Amino acid sequence: MPILDILKKQFTLTSPRILILGFIIAIWVGTILLWLPVSSTNGKRISFLDALFTSTSAVCVTGLAVVDTGSNFSIFGQIILLILIQFGGLGFMTFGVIIAIVLGKKIGLKERLLIQQSTNSLSFQGVVRLAINIFLIASLLEIIGSILLTIRWYEDMGIKRAIYYSVFHTISSFNNAGFALWPDSLSRYVGDPFVNIIISVLFIFGGLGFSVIVDMYQNKKWNSLSLHTKVVLVTSGILSLSGFIAVFAIELFNKETFGLLSWGDRLWAGYFQGVVPRTAGFNTIDIGSMMTASELFFIFLMFIGASSGSTGGGIKTNTFAILCMTVYMIIRGRDELDVFKRRIAIDLILRALAVIIISLGVVIVATFILTISEHSLKKDFMEVLFEATSAFGTVGLSMGLTPELSPVGKGVIIVTMFIGRLGPLTLMFALSQRVTKKKFRYPEEKILIG
Repeated sequence: MPILDILKKQFTLTSPRILILGFIIAIWVGTILLWLPVSSTNGKRISFLDALFTSTSAVCVTGLAVVDTGSNFSIFGQIILLILIQFGGLGFMTFGVIIAIVLGKKIGLKERLLIQQSTNSLSFQGVVRLAINIFLIASLLEIIGSILLTIRWYEDMGIKRAIYYSVFHTISSFNNAGFALWPDSLSRYVGDPFVNIIISVLFIFGGLGFSVIVDMYQNKKWNSLSLHTKVVLVTSGILSLSGFIAVFAIELFNKETFGLLSWGDRLWAGYFQGVVPRTAGFNTIDIGSMMTASELFFIFLMFIGASSGSTGGGIKTNTFAILCMTVYMIIRGRDELDVFKRRIAIDLILRALAVIIISLGVVIVATFILTISEHSLKKDFMEVLFEATSAFGTVGLSMGLTPELSPVGKGVIIVTMFIGRLGPLTLMFALSQRVTKKKFRYPEEKILIG
């Protein structure tokens, strides 16, 4: 077989590979634009690596920043960031569908399969309508959020600045990006009910997944909802409540965080920081000053992340739910996994286990390399693990390590953010060859477990 035929077969543009290529192109275009002098407030270029890091963080809707967004980037640079965040959060196929419809183009089977892969849909049927709904939902929620925040910030900033800050933080919130225009994120609004509720509602809805939002809108009754929606809602509710209780109970004894706040502010801080690790990335208290127990619980929540088909990362709530239910099934001695009077297929269980194992491997490898590359900083191991998990979960929270990262450390976080946003299985499918079924089966034999 000629070499060209081998290469053509090796690098066939499958749906996962097209998705990866789309994100890579967006990241490099964003890098070049952010690297331009016009993107900086002082008219001088930031380093190319910092531009690449920031662009990756924006497209992967993470929020980790090696330079302060508000003081280092000009209005032009910040608008570029917003475009990258919106592109990364909604996916380039969503915008592709909208453009195709506006131009009157026909969307074929190949494009529908690509949309299915991009939106994590269960079927390619109805994916065009889903893409349209994604655009409409995002636009509606972002408009409402911008109006409400403008009303809140009008007296503090004036109308023009209030509108700009509202639009920026609304888009950043809904897409679970976590970029803020203040160096202390949202710490100045730690006890502000209005800001806490608007920002948290935006990133919670963004983290549920668009198919869940559409299902909730179309089917108002619980019994009419799909199994996926029920699992996501229940799991998200349990994790959010657990986060609030854990943060409030643990930080109540911390003089460096809750010790500085009134009781009312403590409740709002506990609520906000309890739901933030689900890939939002904002903070209203200093993460580096939190108790080690809180930081460890944050790592757990960041690793789980948001839900499939959302703007967030992590292994996803539904994957975590399947793992927990599978463990319960094994303990009870059952051979089938049933939930809400529905049976979950074994291939989904195996897929969930694969996602968790690969994800653990990514975080462990990233942490291992960071402990070597950042050794000169003498940072605590918790800071390094926290940073790696935050990057993989595309959360954006940091204990202060991000601005001090070495070039190697920045490279590690860039790759980790990229893997976390696309998902480990998408990358595995993109790198693997086309699967062919075996025409024979080996004899079965048991091995000892546990």
